[in-house]
Amino acid sequence: MNGICTLANDRVFDQLVALLNSIEVNVGRDIPVCIYPFDDQLDRIRTEIQNRPNVMLYDDQKSIRQWDEFMRQIDPTKLNQKERLYGAHRRFCAFDAPFDRFIYMDADTLAMSSMAHIFALLENHDWVVYDFQFLDPSKIYNTESPKLHEVFSTDRINKEIFCSGFYASKRGLFNLEQREDFIQALQSGDREILYGGAGEQPVINYMVMKSGIKTCNLAQLLPYGESTGCSVTSNHFEEREHILYDRGRQLTYLHYIGVKPQRMEQVAKGEAVTFPYRDLFLYYRFLHEPEKRPVLTQVQSPTFVQKVLQKLRIA
Repeated sequence: MNGICTLANDRVFDQLVALLNSIEVNVGRDIPVCIYPFDDQLDRIRTEIQNRPNVMLYDDQKSIRQWDEFMRQIDPTKLNQKERLYGAHRRFCAFDAPFDRFIYMDADTLAMSSMAHIFALLENHDWVVYDFQFLDPSKIYNTESPKLHEVFSTDRINKEIFCSGFYASKRGLFNLEQREDFIQALQSGDREILYGGAGEQPVINYMVMKSGIKTCNLAQLLPYGESTGCSVTSNHFEEREHILYDRGRQLTYLHYIGVKPQRMEQVAKGEAVTFPYRDLFLYYRFLHEPEKRPVLTQVQSPTFVQKVLQKLRIA
């Protein structure tokens, strides 16, 4: 069975709703979706998915505990820090259940296509990605570590790394025995090659590259000029009927990378903050509640005189 996975808690509720709606419209109303719990803040999500029969909340506590322990043994401090990336590794539960083949999408993404071409690539590959993270290895590995090039060749480092916000893979890919091998290698010295500021992303890159499974990145696989971007940092995408195009080619997904959840929540509440492709996000967020979509007004910057008066506490 094919399905789509994501990771969320109530803090990213608005993003999650937009993602689920984009999947419904652009992938299919009936495709099953599994949400992995970032933490225990899930009340709003539980209420929301009561009306979404194709969406489930992952609740295999044994699987969750095993992946928590996996990360704890890699970095004993990671699970004790109440930081942005705490719980991000729980997306790895997708290797346990419930889908035979799955596409993982971060909550801050929107589906822009049917994903049929991604699932098709899993016929001959174990791992499929579509991004340009390989252009910057320094956000995946500690490029200053002499050991890095002992573990992976320069060519592999420059070609095989990926962003963990979107990937396709298969159930059972990393079993308990393989995880133990990863833990042993990392505890024996490989940990120093991981970039320390990106949570689970260096870990999953390490796991994929260390295992030697068959992978592909559409950004490299497709002929020159046929690949598309995926990040909101690209400002040249064209919107047609709520789908984005890159030089005439339909995007597979859009990743609001770098846009903090607070900003998306503020916009959903009607605050006139800005970020790229904001109106597209609002369209999908309020797809089933168009009457609740806020009408945003531009915030007028105070004039020089107003600033002076405010400073003097006259106004």
